[in-house]
Amino acid sequence: MELINRPRRLRQNEAIRRMCRETRLSVDSLIYPIFVDETLTGKRPIPALDGQYHYGVDAVNEAVEECLAAGIRRGILFGLPAEKDAQGSSAWDKKGVIQEAIRAIKAKHPEFYLITDVCMCEYTDHGHCGILCGHEVDNDKTLEVLSKTALSHVEAGADMVAPSDMMDGRIAAIRAILDQHDHQNVPIMAYSAKYASAFYGPFREAAGSAPSFGDRKSYQMDPHNRKEAVKECALDVEEGADILMVKPALSYLDVIRECSEAFDLPMCAYSVSGEYAMIKAAGNAGMIDEYKVMCESALSVFRAGANMLITYFAKELAGAIQKGDIG
Repeated sequence: MELINRPRRLRQNEAIRRMCRETRLSVDSLIYPIFVDETLTGKRPIPALDGQYHYGVDAVNEAVEECLAAGIRRGILFGLPAEKDAQGSSAWDKKGVIQEAIRAIKAKHPEFYLITDVCMCEYTDHGHCGILCGHEVDNDKTLEVLSKTALSHVEAGADMVAPSDMMDGRIAAIRAILDQHDHQNVPIMAYSAKYASAFYGPFREAAGSAPSFGDRKSYQMDPHNRKEAVKECALDVEEGADILMVKPALSYLDVIRECSEAFDLPMCAYSVSGEYAMIKAAGNAGMIDEYKVMCESALSVFRAGANMLITYFAKELAGAIQKGDIG
């Protein structure tokens, strides 16, 4: 048969396949989530997240050192405070769990790039992401406490803040308070399109952040909506976001693609706890090859248009990249 075009020519062996790859992964694009528990000494396993741990402030550098050994130089911190109240006041306490964890890490590993999650759900006794007025989250009152929290993180030494609350106007509010306090160079990673997803279950157990009543559908996005995600990203761009994010990752690859093409800012994706837990559970049951599915899943996120990925598999993916199994 006389065929001029034979695409298989570029698939003949590993050397040419690697040379012709359209999507390439880097260890520098991976961010590892770290949970810090103010009540804990040492570390303990997180039952809902096989292979992940809660760390006390005294032990948090163990997590950092494991990251560095794997080639991961960026992490995002989530805090579990000793005390909660209706206002979530421990979130902006100068001696709060995240603030102390930042200081502990920066004292020993100043080169480790620290992003902090800015939200109220871990700190409020009702588990919602803001200040309540009756049974509704008051958007504008919440902006005040989010801004104070972000500032306290930066003053403790955070390199970047990442508000995940989905309140309207929070990027502008945080940008304003950081600039007023001479932190113009601290970037904001916006959880721009954060969906009201069923994939967050293991995280809510890990972070102790499940709402005590109702749900978060009045502020997190409806999974049915795609154009709304573009609108949310556009608003965050106007308000001064430096990085946009889509969360979760795997069920929203179309949204990652559309938003990454629509805006010039870097795009982050968060491969959330439910995605991780499903792969781990299926791997442990012998139903899939966990390692290969981990690699393929991460690849799909970058192929969709993400520039960086928050993932519980960060250390394992770094090893896969270094071995040439992905990347």
